[in-house]
Amino acid sequence: MRKRAVTIIVTGLAAALVLGACSSSKKSGGTKPAGGGTTTSGGGGGTTGKVGVILPDTTSSTRYTLYDAPLLKKAFDAAGIQSDIQNAQGDTSRFTQIAQTMISGGVKVLLIDSPDAATGAGVEQKAKTAGVKVIDYDRVNLGGSADYYVSFDNEGVGKLQGQGLVDCLKAKNAPKGAGIIEMDGGTDVDNNAILFAKGYNSVLDPLYADGTYKKLSEAVVKGWKVENAAPAFTQALTSAGGKVDGVIAANDDIANAVITVLGGKQLSSVPVTGQDAGIGGLQHILKGEQCMTVFKDVKQEADSASKLAIALIKGTDPNAAGLTLADFQDPKGNRTLKALLLAPKTVTKANVQDVITAGALTAAQICKGIETVCAKAGVK
Repeated sequence: MRKRAVTIIVTGLAAALVLGACSSSKKSGGTKPAGGGTTTSGGGGGTTGKVGVILPDTTSSTRYTLYDAPLLKKAFDAAGIQSDIQNAQGDTSRFTQIAQTMISGGVKVLLIDSPDAATGAGVEQKAKTAGVKVIDYDRVNLGGSADYYVSFDNEGVGKLQGQGLVDCLKAKNAPKGAGIIEMDGGTDVDNNAILFAKGYNSVLDPLYADGTYKKLSEAVVKGWKVENAAPAFTQALTSAGGKVDGVIAANDDIANAVITVLGGKQLSSVPVTGQDAGIGGLQHILKGEQCMTVFKDVKQEADSASKLAIALIKGTDPNAAGLTLADFQDPKGNRTLKALLLAPKTVTKANVQDVITAGALTAAQICKGIETVCAKAGVK
C-alpha cells in the first residue's frame, strides 16, 4: 500500500479505547451472536429506514464481537432504526456479497469497516449507484466514494506509541545509540497501519538522525495476521545480532508475540509498546512486560458512528446530534470526506484504572489470574 498524506482533524472528545486491526479467516455461516456473523435487529418506534453494518473479521481484534456489534445494535434499537449487523470473517468476497444483499434489501446507510481499501471502494461504488449513503468506520477506504469517515486520530496513535517508547527508554537509562526494532501492522492492507507508522516515525526519525537511537529494522506483520508476528520479529532480531533495546509493536497482539520471543531469549526487560488496551496488553503492562499501550474508546467511536448514521437516515443535520465534522483529504481519490476523528490516550501501569473507569473493561476481567499484581498497582 502506498504512503498517504492526510489531513487529521481531532474532535475535542475525551480519549479512551479498546482494540483495532485487521486480519483473515475464511468462512462464516448462519446466524451468530453480534459481531460473529449475522445479527439483525428490528428497532422499535416508527422511524423508517434501515442501516447495514459490515465488520471485517473476528481474529485481528476482539473488539468487533465484544464492543462494536453490540454497541451499534443497542444504539440503533434505541433510535427505532432497524439494523443488519454482519461480520465478513476476513473473507473479502463475503464482505462484498453481504453488502450487495444489504443494498438490494433497501438499507439507506451502510457503515463499513473494510478488510482492505480495494474491497471497500468496490462496495462504495455499488452503494453510490443505488443511492445508499456510506460511512467509512474505523478505516478509510482511500480511492473510494464514501462521504463520511468516523475513526480515531490514527497518526496521533502512532505519535503516542513513539513518545511512549522514548519515555520507556529514558526510564531505563538506555545508552546513546540504543537499537530499536519497529514492528508495523498490516501496512499492506490497512491505511490505519500506515498512519500508525507515520506517527511513530515522526517522533523517532529525528532521534535516529541525531544518533540518540538507531533503527535496527522495520518489519511488517502482513495482513495484521498475528501468526506472522513472531516469525517476522524473530527474523528482525536475528538480523540485529540478537540484540535490541526497544520495540515498537503496532498493537497489543503483535506486542504479545514480541514479548514471547524476547522472553525465550532472556530479553524480557526490553521495553515494548502496543495499542488497543485489551486484557492481554494491560496484563503485560501490569506485570512489567510491556511499557505502554494506546487506548481508543470504541464506545465513543460506535456512539459517534451510530449518531451519524441515524442523522443520515432521518435526513437531519449531524451537527444537531452533537457531531462536529471536519474535512479529511483522500489523496488517492482527490476528494474530501467529512470526518470525525477521536482522540486516543496513552496507558501505562500508572493509569490502567482509566480503562476501567471508561467502562471498557472491568477489574475482574483485567486482573483474572494476576490478582496480587493488580492489588499492588491499585487496580480495582
